[in-house]
Amino acid sequence: MTGWRTIFSAALAAGVLAGCASGPSRAPVEDRTATPRNGAASPAAAASAPATAEAPAKPLPGAENAGKPGYYTVRPGDVLGRIALESGQNWRDIARWNNIDNPNVIEVGQVLRVAAPGAEVAATRPVAPAAPGVVKPQDGKPAAPSAAPGAASAPAGAVATPVAPTAPAPSRDADDELTWAWPAGGPVASPFEEGRTKGLGIAGRAGDPVLAAADGRVVYAGSGLRGYGNLVIIKHNATYLTAYAHNQLLLVKEDQAVRRGQRIAEMGATESDRVQLHFEVRRQGKPVDPARVLPTR
Repeated sequence: MTGWRTIFSAALAAGVLAGCASGPSRAPVEDRTATPRNGAASPAAAASAPATAEAPAKPLPGAENAGKPGYYTVRPGDVLGRIALESGQNWRDIARWNNIDNPNVIEVGQVLRVAAPGAEVAATRPVAPAAPGVVKPQDGKPAAPSAAPGAASAPAGAVATPVAPTAPAPSRDADDELTWAWPAGGPVASPFEEGRTKGLGIAGRAGDPVLAAADGRVVYAGSGLRGYGNLVIIKHNATYLTAYAHNQLLLVKEDQAVRRGQRIAEMGATESDRVQLHFEVRRQGKPVDPARVLPTR
């Protein structure tokens, strides 16, 4: 009896196991992150995937003014002092016009105003030519140019003699009216060459006096402009500034008013292979030949 029960229990257990094996299989788990056959990611995958697209770069200050007159785009290696020299401005003014708190921090690609507000508009505004006098047409006849004031009318039948127009006298900028003096007493060691040099090289000995070439105000005194050594820059008016480089000692400070002939530095050889004064005259930022403005020796 006991053996029969054992056999029956074994048979029952075998039947139960066979029924479980032949029942419906469990549905596989759906991979919602898998890529469909058409290559498009599923909505679930797109939602769970990390964002890889970078946010658009924030435009640099003044980018909307790039290329406009009176503006300058910062390039690698630029410093505010050199930008001011090249534009004929005081670096403090450029910093103020562009709301720059730290003049040592400017970014490549940043666009700076380098002309006084409104100055770039006045400089580029076209001047309309004066229109000749015109007689009002009457009875449908074409208008004829009126005679110049004070001109005598030619008699009937006379042949008119053409008169060459008188060229207007060139206007002279009031800022050109400066009294200049040589900044050092030594001979010219290297002359100005258009497109090759930016100024004169004046020879001398270490410690020789360097003098202000005209009245003005010091807008830079330091050694932050590579290639110039110890440098003084004087702004004389809205048009002219002068630069005095390679000094061994500076005797003036920024924002100091100076007079023509005043001693502003001692000649030296900082960032130069010999003792000399490198002297520049810049008209609206562009180097011009100092010999054109300095008195004849």
